[in-house]
Amino acid sequence: MEKKTQFNGPRRPGGSRPRPGQRPRPGDRNSKDPYATNEHIRAREVRLVGDNVEQGVYPIDKALRIAREQELDLIEISPTADPPVCRILDYQKFLYQQKKRQKEQKQKATKVVVKEIRFGPQTDDHDYNFKLKHAKGFLSEGSKVKAYVFFRGRSILFKEQGEILLLRFANDLEEYGKVEMMPVLEGKRMTIMLSPVKAQAPKKEKAPRPEKKEDGDKPATDNNSTRE
Repeated sequence: MEKKTQFNGPRRPGGSRPRPGQRPRPGDRNSKDPYATNEHIRAREVRLVGDNVEQGVYPIDKALRIAREQELDLIEISPTADPPVCRILDYQKFLYQQKKRQKEQKQKATKVVVKEIRFGPQTDDHDYNFKLKHAKGFLSEGSKVKAYVFFRGRSILFKEQGEILLLRFANDLEEYGKVEMMPVLEGKRMTIMLSPVKAQAPKKEKAPRPEKKEDGDKPATDNNSTRE
């Protein structure tokens, strides 16, 4: 007796056939998505950044719970950092914004100059203000600023102090530059990236008008020059 095989639709290349009503999940490594998301993030702990969370390092389970509570996705935006940097956003909107930003960057196609500024974890106020002044000049001329704290030896114990320093640096430069990348620890360096903002041209102050001399006001004369 001939055995008939049932055909249930085409299979996906390199994977099993999707169940009815099932759609590919964001961050699925079988798809072409460039970012790992949600349960596909393999790190045990991640650093959360963004305006909708309290920034800091979280266990992956807690980070996923925060994302679920906001009904959003946990997106790994910097997998090479230690720990990886994540944001909690709507994944589809995030991809749209990334594509839009890449398109704008291609249209501008301008050469970007990056200036580096180095700090120590215990930088004093004098050195800080000196470097802050230079950063203002770099951003005003249109250059990006890459500031980093270098931890030498056991100074890595002060990494939280280094993060506070970089966030203060970004806050003091708010009128000159916007944060492009939040502080990220890579090896012995904690780095933040700032890009220039378009500043409005300052209004020229009008020169004060010279006061009119009244008729009764006469210039004083030298007593020695008076005629006898």
